[in-house]
This record gives sequence, structure tokens and C-alpha cells, in this order.
Amino acid sequence: MEGVIVILVVIVGVLILAAIVAALLFGGLRTSLMFTVHTQEAVIVERFGKFKRVAQAGLNFKTPFIDNTTRPVSLRVQQLEVNIESKTKDNVFVNVPVAVQYKIRDEQVVDAYYKLSNPEAQIRSYVFDTVRSALSGLELDQAFESKDDIARSVESTLSERMREFGFYIINTLVQDISPDQRVRDSMNSINAAQRDRVAAQSLAEADKIKRVTQAEAEAESKRLQGEGVAAQRKAIALGIAEQYEMLRKVGIENSAEQLLLMTQYFDTMQDVARNGRSNVLYLPSNPGAVASMGDEIRTAMLQSQAAAEASQDADAHDVEDRRRASADQQREQAEAKATQARQQAEQRAREARQQSQGSPQQQPPWAHPGSADQL
Repeated sequence: MEGVIVILVVIVGVLILAAIVAALLFGGLRTSLMFTVHTQEAVIVERFGKFKRVAQAGLNFKTPFIDNTTRPVSLRVQQLEVNIESKTKDNVFVNVPVAVQYKIRDEQVVDAYYKLSNPEAQIRSYVFDTVRSALSGLELDQAFESKDDIARSVESTLSERMREFGFYIINTLVQDISPDQRVRDSMNSINAAQRDRVAAQSLAEADKIKRVTQAEAEAESKRLQGEGVAAQRKAIALGIAEQYEMLRKVGIENSAEQLLLMTQYFDTMQDVARNGRSNVLYLPSNPGAVASMGDEIRTAMLQSQAAAEASQDADAHDVEDRRRASADQQREQAEAKATQARQQAEQRAREARQQSQGSPQQQPPWAHPGSADQL
């Protein structure tokens, strides 16, 4: 009987121990004894409300009913969106969305948790103060140009102020500077008007260059055309003068001008018939003028034939004159040669007389009677 009682006592003890272990592992005692911390998070352990330690990622233990844990503190990079409405130097209200990227330093989790009650609100306050101070000294156009400078200024201010609280400012982005819709429309209108003015000036300058170039080309063309016309008229005048001189030589002086005019008239009519694009030929309207024109044509043809015959006669006379001139020239040359020979003979005779007068006269041997005997 006693053995049964002992066995029952042991069984009851084991059941009580198992209940205690189960309560510790699966009941409220487990949460008061152990806890887990996720990666990139930190948990602060407090003992009776006083800081005890910082629990890192993994399984951690604490004293039940004595130690408490705070909410997890994230160590990841976080982004805070701040939308700021401010006024520029030229009294234009703009909306400036700013994004602040930050994280809590691993070694300053305690400062970040205990020194700031609401970190995001305080970061917003610093961003508001910095952006408004920067925009108040800039006009709207300068604000657009200085967007990066404003972002660097905000980042510098936040980094300096939040460093002591355990926050590390990674980057600050000024996403946009957006004025009111009416201001944007006005700016677009101004830019469009400026571009239209520049385009109009460019088109006017191009048109000016085109017109100047065309004027210079036309002037050069007119000058060359004038030189060509002048050269043509000069050649025509020289040809007329030569023809007139030829007609004058052959004896046609009184009607030379009329003949030349009729020749030019026929040349002009041929050119009109050959190169003219019109099928209409202008002739005198009255019969008398037609008859007069026929007489002039006939007279011009007769005079032209007479001029041709006179030219042939003139050529024959020229040949005869050249032949006569050649014979006269040969005769003059023969006479000159005879005169030269006669002058040379007279010169030699004078020299011979002078020599005979200057030397004693010699007598031939037969002129002395005694010379023959001596011989």
C-alpha cells in the first residue's frame, strides 16, 4: 500500500513539473522570460523603468516580472516626406516637396529613443525652417536655379542638428518647386513670347540676308549685262564703221547709211522670225507704206549687188595697183643701182687724176734716142 502511494506522489510531481514547464514555454511566463529581435532592429531592456541594455537581433532573455522591453527601434534607412508652402522674394507662393532620408546609428540607439519624443516632427520643423529661410532671399527664377543649393543647405542643417540625437542624414532631395497654376501659365506665356520674339528676329535676319544676297546678285547681273550690252554695241558700232568705210572706198557714200540700216533691218527680221515666240509679225498697215517698204527692199538689194560688184572691181583695181607699184619699185631700184655705179666710177676717175698730177711724168724708153744704142 505504501508503494502505491509513493508511485502516485511521483506521478503527481511529474505532472506538476510538466505543467510548470508548459506554462513557462507556452504561457505568459515565456514572454516575460525571453523575446526575439528582428534584423535591422534594436530593443531597449529596462529594469523598473531604468535603461538596462540594448538587445540586438536574435533570441534574448530577460528577468521575468522585473525587466521590460520597449518597442522595436528600426535601424533601416527611412524616408520622411515634407511638403512646404513658402513665399519667395518676389512674393510668389510655391509648394516645395522635400524628401529626407535618414537612419539611426547603431551605437546611438539610446540617444535616438530617449532624447527625442517625436523625431519625425522635429525633423519636419528643421526642414520647414531651413527651406523657408532659403526661399525668402530668392526670386522665383533663382529658386528654380538654386534647387540643389537648397537641398544641400537642408542636408547640412539637419546633419548638424540631428547628429547629437543619434540620427544620420543620408540625403535630402528637393523634388520640385511648384508655384500656383496661374503663375505657371504666366511663366509659360512669357517664355513662349520670348521664344516667338527670338524666332521672329531669326526669321527677319534670315530674310534680310536673303534679300541682300539677291540684291547683290541682281546688281552683279545687271553690271555684267550692261558690260555685255556695251561690248555688243561697241562691236556693232565698229562693224558699221568698217562697212561704211568699205562702202565709201568703193564709191558708195551718199546711200551708205540707208544700205546699212536696211541690212540691220533684215537681220532684225530674221532674228525675230528665228527666235521669237510669237506668230505675229508687225508690218505697215497702209498700202503706201507696204509699197515704200518694197521699194526700199528692192533698192537695198540693188545697192547691195552694186556694192558687191564694186567690191570685186575694187579688188581687181587693188591687184593692178599692187602690180604697178611693184614694177615702179623695181624700176626705182634699177635706177638707184645705176646712179650708184655711175657715182662710184666718177669717184675712181677723180682719184686717178689726183695721182697723175702728184707724180713726175715718165717717158717710155722709145722716147730717148740714145737709149736704143745703149741697149
